[in-house]
Amino acid sequence: MGVLSGIRVLEFEAIGPGPFGTMLLADMGADVIRIDRPVAHSDLGPKASGPRIDITGRGRRSVTLDLKKPEAVATALELIERADVVIEGFRPGAMERLGLGPDVALKRNPKLVYGRMTGWGQTGPLADRAGHDLNYIALSGVLSGIGPAGGKPAVPLNLVGDYGGGGMLLAMGVLAALLNVQRGGVGQVVDAAMIEGAAQLGAVFWGMIASGNWKEERGTNWLDSGAPWYDTYATSDGHYMTVGAVEGRFYAELIDKLGLADAGLPSQHDRKGWPQLRAAFEMVFASRTRAQWCDVFEGSDACVAPVLGFGEAPNHAQHRARGSFIEVGGVVQPGPAPRFSATPSALPRSAPDRGEHGREALGDWGFDADTIARLQRQGLGLRPDGVKPNPDYSTIQQEQAA
Repeated sequence: MGVLSGIRVLEFEAIGPGPFGTMLLADMGADVIRIDRPVAHSDLGPKASGPRIDITGRGRRSVTLDLKKPEAVATALELIERADVVIEGFRPGAMERLGLGPDVALKRNPKLVYGRMTGWGQTGPLADRAGHDLNYIALSGVLSGIGPAGGKPAVPLNLVGDYGGGGMLLAMGVLAALLNVQRGGVGQVVDAAMIEGAAQLGAVFWGMIASGNWKEERGTNWLDSGAPWYDTYATSDGHYMTVGAVEGRFYAELIDKLGLADAGLPSQHDRKGWPQLRAAFEMVFASRTRAQWCDVFEGSDACVAPVLGFGEAPNHAQHRARGSFIEVGGVVQPGPAPRFSATPSALPRSAPDRGEHGREALGDWGFDADTIARLQRQGLGLRPDGVKPNPDYSTIQQEQAA
C-alpha cells in the first residue's frame, strides 16, 4: 500500500535527518531495507535511560553488515543493484572509501537515485567538519532571527536543520530524482545539505529584509514575537496561549474576545503602541486559566490556540477527528502525512531490531534461499526467526558469521 509502493530503498544506518527522510518514504509505501552495523555504535550522543524508542526508524526491515570487510561490501553492492534509492548520511568521502560511493553504485545500477544527507554538503571548506543542527542553522542565517528582543538566539529544538531543512529536503530531492528516472532520465546523486535546507526555510525573510520590512534585531518584527498580536501569553494556571491575529479582521475579533474593544488601546500597527498592547494582553490572559481561554475562543477566528505538551496534543479534538496520531507497538506517535485519497498510507510497523525481518525483505527483493545463504556467508546478518530482541545482539551476529 501507499503512493510509493514498489519503490525499493536501501538505507545505511545513521541518526537524525537521514532516518527521518527515509521514514517519510517508508510511510508512503516504499520498501526499505536498512543496513545496520552488527552492533550498535557506542557513541551516538547522549546516553538515554531505558530502551530507545526509534519512531523515525519505523517501516523498515533490517539486515546487518560490517562494511569494513570486503565481502560485506560485495554484499551491499548486490543490494544496491536491486534498489531504486540509496540513502546514506556519512561524512563526505566515507562511502567512497568503503567502495560504495555513487560512481561505483551508479555504474552497477544506472537508474539509481543516490541520496546523501550531510550538514555542510558534499563540497566546500566545511564539508569534512563535524557539526549538528544548531551549527548548521547558525551559519544559514536563520538562527539569528529566532529569540526574544535583547536576548540570545533561542534553540528551536533540532527541527530547522535536522528535520525541516534536512530529512524533508532529502525526501523531496529523492522523489524528484525518482520522477526524473521514471520519465526516462538517468540515475543521479541527491546532495542534501542541512545548512542549505535551513536557509531555504528562511527564504521569505531575505525578501522582507531586502524590501525594508524586516529588522535583523531579534524580537522586533511581526513574526518573531516582536508584535504583541503574534506571541505567547501566560495564563493563570501556568500554561500558555498563542496569538497569531495578523489580519485586521482577526485582530478585531481578538480584541473583542479579550474584552478590550472599548479600552482605548493603540491601533494594531502602531509600533510605538506595541508595549501598551502587550501589557494589556499579558494582564488579561493572566486573569484566566488555559481551559477558560479555550472556552472563550472556541469557534472563533481570532487565531488563538493553547500551547499543548507532547503528551496532550494527541488528545485534542482536531487530532482525534483526523486520526493524526497513531499507536504503533504501544507507542503514540504522529501518523503518516500527507494524506493521499487514492493510495492511503498503511499503518507502519515499529522500527526493527538489528537483522529483524531481513530474510523476509530479501525474499521480497528477489533473492532466493541459496543466494541468501551465500550472502550470509559473506557477512550479512539476519535475526533468526523466533529470537527475541537482545540488548547485546553481537553474540547472535558472531554465531551467524561463524
